[in-house]
Amino acid sequence: MKKKDSKSGEVKDGKKGKEKNPKKKHKTRDGQKTSGRHKVHDRQKTSDRDKTKNGKKKADIKALNGPKRSKTQNKISAYHNTRHLFGANMSEQLKHGENVSSLAYEVGRELGLSDRECEDLIIAGFFHDIGKAQISNEAQGRDCMLVEEMNSVRQHPKAGYEILKRHGFSEEICREVLYHHENMDGSGYPESLEGANIPLGACILRVCDVFCALIQDRPYRSAFPPETAMKMMIEEVEKYNLKVFLAFQRVLHRSPDGSIALPEVRPEVRGVWKKL
Repeated sequence: MKKKDSKSGEVKDGKKGKEKNPKKKHKTRDGQKTSGRHKVHDRQKTSDRDKTKNGKKKADIKALNGPKRSKTQNKISAYHNTRHLFGANMSEQLKHGENVSSLAYEVGRELGLSDRECEDLIIAGFFHDIGKAQISNEAQGRDCMLVEEMNSVRQHPKAGYEILKRHGFSEEICREVLYHHENMDGSGYPESLEGANIPLGACILRVCDVFCALIQDRPYRSAFPPETAMKMMIEEVEKYNLKVFLAFQRVLHRSPDGSIALPEVRPEVRGVWKKL
């Protein structure tokens, strides 16, 4: 039976007069009781303190780190670091161009391309980063923010295309340079092309460029071992033309002991270089 208190107006249970909905009691570590209301309130105060003290710092770190990545994905992100565009000296860039040029020629031969197409790959591979010279000159003498640097990075294929076009190179070579940073899944640049829209020569340059960059020292990191570089690329294989990637793997595994290594530069490749 329920009774109504004439003074307070509260509804109480029959005999003992207890409130209908008593507050649930909780025990603390020292045995003292505290109400659920106080416990929630204390927790909220602690949470608010943490937000005030660390909120901004945690948010900044999360924004910089982005989604959680694997160790290998963190390693491969070093390749995408933009500092090599402004920090590498001319001899390093020349060596990189030679490596890409020679490897692209071998991959073209492995795919059964014509002599003319393979020769185009030698030239395009050698000059694929020529646009960096223009971008680097434009960056000199100004304090580049990261976003500005990234915008500059994405312009170097177009700059290279225009330079080679002005010097009378074929449209095929110029297009291979223009699109050598496009990915099969559409995540590349400068035009976010995907699939069959990317010229085959550009797909060849793409895999060769990534591998040769990973195994070469950079101003901000040491070279990765070839085996590690290959594993890193396999983790992002969706970015590459699969037919090209398999041919690329066959070329790198030609050594008698089965190790991964760049092939020897052929005399015909050096002959083309001398004409450039």
